Amino acid sequence: MSAVSVALSVVVGALAGAVARPVVFARSVPAPASFRSRCPACAHHLLARPRPLPVSGRCPKCNERIGPAALSVELTMAAAFAAVAAGGATGWFAAAQYWFAACGIALAVIDVAVQRLPDALTVPACTGTLLLLTAAAVAGEPGSLGRAAAAAAAVTATFLLLALLAEMGMGDVKFAPAIGALLGWSSWRNALWGTAAGFLLGAVAAVALLVSGRGRRTRLAFGPFMVIGALAVTVTIG
Repeated sequence: MSAVSVALSVVVGALAGAVARPVVFARSVPAPASFRSRCPACAHHLLARPRPLPVSGRCPKCNERIGPAALSVELTMAAAFAAVAAGGATGWFAAAQYWFAACGIALAVIDVAVQRLPDALTVPACTGTLLLLTAAAVAGEPGSLGRAAAAAAAVTATFLLLALLAEMGMGDVKFAPAIGALLGWSSWRNALWGTAAGFLLGAVAAVALLVSGRGRRTRLAFGPFMVIGALAVTVTIG
């Protein structure tokens, strides 16, 4: 992959992050609420016009913090898109990777903020990933749609079992098909390692919190580790 392609992906990723910022703001609300459109400090209507929120992460009227830190979504999305480009995938499979990265980063930011993965993003993440992989299969790209579907079912079943037996949220379960499908497209090995990577990263973070003395006071969002693990495997292994 050329440096020009990676640089272009950085620019597109930053723009995607700017577009995602209003969605992140709107959906970063604790259950049972599902949406917000006004500044929590001054009630200024922030989503009245179809334009991105300020990248400063502050309300343009009262200057209070209204969402993720300045440029955080934009820079994170840019880094994720650059990683996908550097991975060298092409065609519809690359499109599936970009789509997963865009939805996954937005979900991860929301999860960190309010410890939930809203249906408004998990459903498009799963549907879009599966549709793009279907297009890859129709185009004859290397990979297996049947394996992707089977891996999606297997990963979802695993997460559902963990939700029933442990403290995993249903949002994680609803996001699992996208992870399983994206990883399973290339191989069962990817599906195994990509899923395991999320749990490993989460375990390391949990241990770090315990060592720092904050483990019992801090609820750990698992969504970011799911996204990082899946992206790391799909862009480095295939």
